[in-house]
Amino acid sequence: MTSAGPEDLVVTRATLDDWPVVTGWAADEGWNPGLSDGQAYFAQDPEGFFIGRRGDEPVSAISVVNYGADYAFLGFYLVRPDLRGSGLGLTTWKTALAHAGGRTVGLDGVVDQQANYRRSGFVFAHRTVRFGGAAPTAEAAPGVRPADKDDLDAVAEYDSACYPADRPRFLEHWLTTAGHRVFVRVEDGRLTGYAVIRPARDGLRIGPLFADTPEGADALFAALAAEAAGREIAIDVPESNAAAVALAERAGLSPSFETARMYTGPVRPFAGERVCGVTTLELG
Repeated sequence: MTSAGPEDLVVTRATLDDWPVVTGWAADEGWNPGLSDGQAYFAQDPEGFFIGRRGDEPVSAISVVNYGADYAFLGFYLVRPDLRGSGLGLTTWKTALAHAGGRTVGLDGVVDQQANYRRSGFVFAHRTVRFGGAAPTAEAAPGVRPADKDDLDAVAEYDSACYPADRPRFLEHWLTTAGHRVFVRVEDGRLTGYAVIRPARDGLRIGPLFADTPEGADALFAALAAEAAGREIAIDVPESNAAAVALAERAGLSPSFETARMYTGPVRPFAGERVCGVTTLELG
């Protein structure tokens, strides 16, 4: 897929080799990408990443990652700061959005773009607030342990109940990438939550944090905090989950950044009350 636009912009599909440039731009925006996110992202939909160039120079980017036949997620919508306002972003957007076809598209929109997203047909679902700070002192609670390979199928099944689409290809990498630490909570032989913490440009990022109950979320968070051992952590919390907001506040974390979850249409029902920390703002 190739598209030409203003000032001879050419938008093509990106490769994993292109993506460090884009994650560098994301870091400059304060988004704090994970150090090893790219492989998991591209595993889900290697055709869903786009980069705009003028000549050999990268100037814009976006991802539209497809999950099955009904759902896609848009992220990494970026134009180099010195070139914003010149139409490069819109051309990049239109080229990439065609990849979703008739799927409902979700995104986590930064504040200054939300009005533009509404004009493009996206409807507000809830705010997501990033909380960050030093990990509190904690000890892992009973029932929580590091995941092992025998847990992966149960984690994928649990994840499917907490997300608008199945995403086994993504999870296969997200749960096993070097540096990603996965914890599960098991009660009476049944998985009742799981969580991941991973290294980022600054400190550690939590995502997802999914649990049946607020008590389960507290227990998993304690394991993550113990893993972090006082280092800086960040978690993106749906504001619609009051118990998750309270958890972040009790941990002494402070809000630093917000987005809006928005959709172009209906999504498959999922257990939003279990979502205490979203997986990633870039892929949902």
